[in-house]
Amino acid sequence: MPLTNAYEVFLHALGDIYDAEHRFLEGQREMVQKATNQSLKNAIQNHIGQTEQQIDNLERAFKELGEEPHREPCEASQGLVEEAQHDIEEAQTDAARDTLINTAVAKVEHYEIANYRSLITGARLMGHTRIVNLLQKNLHQEEEMVQIAENGAEELLRKASQEPGGQNEGPKVSVH
Repeated sequence: MPLTNAYEVFLHALGDIYDAEHRFLEGQREMVQKATNQSLKNAIQNHIGQTEQQIDNLERAFKELGEEPHREPCEASQGLVEEAQHDIEEAQTDAARDTLINTAVAKVEHYEIANYRSLITGARLMGHTRIVNLLQKNLHQEEEMVQIAENGAEELLRKASQEPGGQNEGPKVSVH
């Protein structure tokens, strides 16, 4: 569908993140089953509830525009989910798997943050204050989740490095 004006671009982007949130919700449901680190499991489980709320907020945004909620196929989110699934299947230890899950979470959150920031700008420029508020709620939750993932990364990497072969594989790199 050709996009010819700001409204059509905004509506397309809204459908794109709506699709992405659905894909990421399914991905989180798979990841929480495969995670073994309890803090990681808890964070993902909590974010599943937030993602469901975010989907509801997006549906409310569509309705504010007088539009039916619809999913625009989001190839980027499909790629992120497929990459995470592949990496998780490749993991040979629980700690490696948890590290890969946490990394996937961070990647997804950064993608969502970029999208929500752009959508908020568009909604603000078009004067849709209620939509701005809904999108800011979603953005805030995504920013919180990426912070949780980034804060947990070091602990998960340390655990992975303590497993057999964890530090013995690959070249040694010193950080100055």
